[in-house]
Amino acid sequence: MSFSAEPILKVHNTSIMQSGGRSVLNEVDFQINKGEFVYLIGRTGSGKSSLLKTLYADLPIYYGEAQIAGFELKNIKRKQVPYLRRKIGIVFQDFELLGDRSINDNLLFVLKATGWKDSSKIKQRISDVLVRVGLATSGPKYPYQLSGGEQQRVVIARALLNEPPLLIADEPTGNLDPEVADGIMQLFQQINNSGTSVLMATHNYELFRKYPGRVLVCKEGKVLESDTSNFIGGY
Repeated sequence: MSFSAEPILKVHNTSIMQSGGRSVLNEVDFQINKGEFVYLIGRTGSGKSSLLKTLYADLPIYYGEAQIAGFELKNIKRKQVPYLRRKIGIVFQDFELLGDRSINDNLLFVLKATGWKDSSKIKQRISDVLVRVGLATSGPKYPYQLSGGEQQRVVIARALLNEPPLLIADEPTGNLDPEVADGIMQLFQQINNSGTSVLMATHNYELFRKYPGRVLVCKEGKVLESDTSNFIGGY
């Protein structure tokens, strides 16, 4: 996938704080250009999840600067956060689907929450994203009726509803067996090949050996550029 020199995400000299206010990453400085596929790796507790939460405005920025999809995160107002999250798709490891609603209704909930009103356009958009993730006939089903891999595909469909230029994925294959994880990665590759940037936190080094991409490492309070060849034996 070729990518534009125009950044979709830019972080400059930023401190990343945990929810308790403790700094876990300092002097963070990197950018992600349109169309890039970037892995974020690091040991448990190294700051990966805190960094991702900061990028979708779940944690505040006190020091430094960060821009994502046209939003300045340091000065973002609470009322702006829903608009930011329309511009980025978020894929969680633990799915966070509404168990008492069908897949169609899970997706409908997100569209209505992000301002969609036309019922025919809503119906078409739900159909489009389910086709895209390979679940064209699963709309009437409930989450408990789907496998883990299928539920993760629903989460990806949900993240794609507003056609975001960037997907942020936090260990999206962490709860899946290798064969299912491979299918999810192929889906992410297809999404990336269509022009969407991807930032994916993972512990699974086999993924970026099989599906190469740029690698950022959270280590010793820093975010460092690295190369996949450095991780044959771990980090």
